Amino acid sequence: MRENPSFALTDPAEVKALIRQESWTTLVSATPANGLVVSHYPVVLDESAEGIVLLGHVGRPDEVLHELGRHEVVAIVQGPHGYISPGWYGPAPAVPTWNFTVAHLYGTPEVLTTQENLDALDDLVMHFERHAGHPRPLRAPAEQAAYAERLERGTVGFRLRVDRFVAKRKLSQNKPAETVQRVLAGLEGDGPFANPVLAADIRRAHGL
Repeated sequence: MRENPSFALTDPAEVKALIRQESWTTLVSATPANGLVVSHYPVVLDESAEGIVLLGHVGRPDEVLHELGRHEVVAIVQGPHGYISPGWYGPAPAVPTWNFTVAHLYGTPEVLTTQENLDALDDLVMHFERHAGHPRPLRAPAEQAAYAERLERGTVGFRLRVDRFVAKRKLSQNKPAETVQRVLAGLEGDGPFANPVLAADIRRAHGL
């Protein structure tokens, strides 16, 4: 991804916040045997670790394709994104654009033990279930635990310590305040490009 100082996201804390917000991740490997391999899985942050560390899993067939643990991978995490109409910029000549937040995270995965994988799967489930009215843990009650442990055998857990990242937040930072307000009005309206989640991200980025 081309780096642009106007939109660069360099603070690891902000990258962590993006991962907490958007768990769905694209995992990319360049392998000698299979060429480029791309998979999609949710991840969680290892909150006890220093730096940016992802905990995730893949199915056993994907583990073989990715040659997991044998080379560097890229994990791509993407935040809210959407079309920005040139009509929102006013009467001057303008072209459309796309606003987005994305992080490319590089590192070599470590394959987890069975117990570590179960613990990571527990954390992943509760990352989402905590918002439910009646959360269902992965391994409670006992019959659920036995079922989960059988399913775990079909997965391979990994820990990805991020060695480096390239991240970008393009949310109209290069536009004057009145233009940003028109963009927000368009995103928060009821037109074909309405996108309130992206609008909320823009408001946070501009302190609005």
